[in-house]
Amino acid sequence: MYIIGENIHIISPRVKEALAERDGAFFTDLARRQVAAGAQALDLNIGPRKKDGPEVMEWLLDCVCPGADGAAFSLDTTNLAAIEAGLKKLERGRAIINSTSAEPERLEKVPLVAAQYGAKLVALTMGSGMIPVKADERVEIALEKLIPRALEVGMPVEDLIIDPLVLTVSGCQEYCPECIEAVRTLKFAWDPAPTVSVGLSNVSNAVPREMRPLLNRVYMVMLMAAGVDMVIADPFDEDLKEAIRIVEERDASTPVGKLYLTLYDRTAEMGELEAADVDMRDPEQAEIFKTVQVLLNKVIYTDSYLRL
Repeated sequence: MYIIGENIHIISPRVKEALAERDGAFFTDLARRQVAAGAQALDLNIGPRKKDGPEVMEWLLDCVCPGADGAAFSLDTTNLAAIEAGLKKLERGRAIINSTSAEPERLEKVPLVAAQYGAKLVALTMGSGMIPVKADERVEIALEKLIPRALEVGMPVEDLIIDPLVLTVSGCQEYCPECIEAVRTLKFAWDPAPTVSVGLSNVSNAVPREMRPLLNRVYMVMLMAAGVDMVIADPFDEDLKEAIRIVEERDASTPVGKLYLTLYDRTAEMGELEAADVDMRDPEQAEIFKTVQVLLNKVIYTDSYLRL
């Protein structure tokens, strides 16, 4: 699984503080530690930065490149000038633009910049309005707008990364199973199949901190079964990486590992994990089963449900 490290994100108070103080050593170290933990790319989310976006992106790349050991960089901002400033500092093939949508102005400008600099491009399955709930509507945006525009500007489909948009189970629960189906459909809807990526941690936004890792790793297994290729995630989450390893190596040597593989296989077959698959006497297995029910929108999410 291709992991894009999520930890350089302006929403983090420590990142915001370090950016304001121009603490370059903090970012060099954070980049180094993410790569050492298994991140193949690093997301650099600086927010809109309307006034100083280019200067901030250039400075940040100067800090993180020495610690990145050849990793790619996802330039994550709506400020296209900042993205272009970052692209000028990176060799071709090392940059990912995050992102465009199907909104007309973005779709007109951003793919052209990606093609000009030979960068990969994350394309979100949303237009000018709200994110569609249904999987087929998100796939339609990819097939009718995002992929054709990429081809129009000379981008190979291999450089386009479709993001069907993970939303939080807290308040947007109905989106969770639909995103899984959108991933599945996207992998068969075009030849060659586009790369599909998601922001994994979005599924647990606004969820109590101690409950987030379980939601993330169970959803990760389900998304892997649907065919997701890459995720923006926390490379320091050892339990998440263990769940990924179990699936990739087909390691059924533990009861929990066996259950993850059953969940993977059921999801890959367009089925569902059943109570009979689970030893409910094992609290960890019971937690996984309850989490699956929430992610499939079978049981309404509440903060208390996963604690019981």
